[in-house]
Amino acid sequence: MRRVADSQHGSLSVFIAVLAVALFALVGLVVDAGRAISARRTAMDQAEQAARAGAAQLSIDALRSGQITLEPGAAIRAADSYLSSVGQSGSASVVGDTVTVSVEESEPTVILGIIGIHRITVSAVASATNVHGVTRQD
Repeated sequence: MRRVADSQHGSLSVFIAVLAVALFALVGLVVDAGRAISARRTAMDQAEQAARAGAAQLSIDALRSGQITLEPGAAIRAADSYLSSVGQSGSASVVGDTVTVSVEESEPTVILGIIGIHRITVSAVASATNVHGVTRQD
């Protein structure tokens, strides 16, 4: 019986070490995934606000002639200006009367860096159209 006990000496230490590493990785995943979700939500909010700022840029000449259309150059400048004001970079485009803004951000990890994952990239795309008048019946 003594030989069986000697052969398992230290096996509990190995089990605890493996379990500790697995738990640490799980905690890292929870913490850093939470930070990534928060960063994505922030990027989405910023993209939405930039798209709204761009969609508000109506063509003055078209308004004078009774039409409501978007001024594409001013819309892109307004969206880029909003992104700059919040410290974000991204791209804006205009198709018809719709402004689309895309934002990409890289969030540093807190715990997962220990296993080689140093950054998590998140992105968001938002579109806005300037709606005027009654668009549906209530």
